[in-house]
Amino acid sequence: MSSQVSHSTLFRVFHPQAVLGIASASLSLLLGMAIASPAQAEDLEMRVAIEEDVQQIQVGGHTDALVTDSSGQVLGEISGGTALTASYAGSGVQLGDWQGDALWIEPANDGFVWIGSKWYRGRARVVPTAQGLTVVNYVNLEEYLYSVVGAEVPTNWPMEALKAQAVAARSYALYQRQTSANTVFDVGDTTRWQVYEGLEEEAATTQAAVQATEGQVLTFGGQIINAVFHSSSGGHTENVEDVWQQPLPYLRGVPDYDQEAPVFRWQVQLTAGEIQQEIPSVGNVIAFEPQRTTPRGRVVTMRVVGDQGETTVSGNDLRRMFNLRSTLFTVQPQFGRVASADDGAQRPSEFVIDGGGFGHGIGMSQYGAYGMARQGQEYRQILAHYYSGSTLSRIRVEQ
Repeated sequence: MSSQVSHSTLFRVFHPQAVLGIASASLSLLLGMAIASPAQAEDLEMRVAIEEDVQQIQVGGHTDALVTDSSGQVLGEISGGTALTASYAGSGVQLGDWQGDALWIEPANDGFVWIGSKWYRGRARVVPTAQGLTVVNYVNLEEYLYSVVGAEVPTNWPMEALKAQAVAARSYALYQRQTSANTVFDVGDTTRWQVYEGLEEEAATTQAAVQATEGQVLTFGGQIINAVFHSSSGGHTENVEDVWQQPLPYLRGVPDYDQEAPVFRWQVQLTAGEIQQEIPSVGNVIAFEPQRTTPRGRVVTMRVVGDQGETTVSGNDLRRMFNLRSTLFTVQPQFGRVASADDGAQRPSEFVIDGGGFGHGIGMSQYGAYGMARQGQEYRQILAHYYSGSTLSRIRVEQ
């Protein structure tokens, strides 16, 4: 397979499968994409950053792997089952006795590629950046999803929930590729994008879910949507503009079916000292007063009142500070073990945080999809519920 990526290839969204909440319309808009030959939908490649800005990284192949430079010149071969350490060499990459401005590792006969500590399908490109090496896994879109579905949800979930996850993940990946890709990679492999762990997260069920929905994406107005998802909303998802900024017609708040989620309700207890360590500017914290919340109760901003002043903290910052599962929470002071202040006033010794859900609460709730599938709903119905007015379409790659 060529190490060069064709930028003249397009993919077409066509043949709507079903309209999710609106009347069907033919889709013929060409969406520009940089994808590798040959021009078949199942051969569309994703560029996934596995490591960024590292000084060294191990790479190798399950089978013998060719090492080539950015011009396609063969530099050598790594024996199957072995790995070499790639090192940052300023403006280039050093791998054993070979050096280049960027290096490709391409296992023969559809072998797997070793990157860092895991096996992946496809091939790897090692690129020098300003801070170190970035290693990118070039992998078939559908095979990429085998792992994403397994990394995002339990592989023993009902098949209809897995199918819904496959379509949402495919749509999200292609949306990110269109809107956020850079010259080196399309997406990363963490929760900042969607989780991708290579072969270790694949299962027969995730492969079946991806294959059953091959090429299917969600669209709105002829464009692939930003099909974001989260673990559990805590009972009701959010309108996107109430949590983020830009309103989108397909990301509307709807009742959730996530009551079986282990994170549907949760509680965290923190001592006054733990609170003060994170928010020292107000002295001893006395109270948390919601300043702005979403219609569903997620904290946008919170006023934190102390004996030496007050400050406003965002819900997202509080979530990060105290490792909370979401911004859907309330905070109550506890006076069970009270220390008196010099003026005789009581101060809370602890604070109890009662919350619900896990994640931002926008788009598809994964535990909600699980709940709907358990009730006998199929994946089209699940997607229709969480992505209002979207259309289930299929992509076709064109040269």
